[in-house]
Amino acid sequence: MTLYTTLDSPLGELLLVGEESATAPGGTALVSLSLPGQKGGAVVQDGWVRDPAAFDGIARQLRAYFDGTLTRFDIEYADTAATRGTAFQRRVWQALEAVPYGTTTTYGRVAEAIGAAPAAVRAVGTAIGRNPLLIVRPCHRVIAANGSLSGYAAGPERKRQLLGLEGAAPRPL
Repeated sequence: MTLYTTLDSPLGELLLVGEESATAPGGTALVSLSLPGQKGGAVVQDGWVRDPAAFDGIARQLRAYFDGTLTRFDIEYADTAATRGTAFQRRVWQALEAVPYGTTTTYGRVAEAIGAAPAAVRAVGTAIGRNPLLIVRPCHRVIAANGSLSGYAAGPERKRQLLGLEGAAPRPL
């Protein structure tokens, strides 16, 4: 069963979507975390069940992150086509999860980390743009080689906010 809730945040109202899970803390595995106006973000579907209590543990972690007291999430992701992605996307997303809190990396460095050719930078950017788990899978930590913010599915201002929250203001490299 697909569950959802919304959560107020400094970035606007987050939409959390999950699936029931016997192994996830709190019983809900995260499918999607979307921000208002996000390109490709989830929208509530018929048949989804609103259940804020199912997301208590995830919401607690997100609040702690926004308060600056949590630097690494411990959230189970649901095993769906969206969270699974293609083999290439999985490699990119795994590289994102290795970027430490409070730091940034570049699209080129992500390509290098997954063993892709330097020419794969655009493909890396596309894979990052399809990340269904904004914030918890930290695609906001990837910037352009010249230090500019570059793309972010929820907009550059939110990317700047997240990096500022982490103390990782982008600087030219």
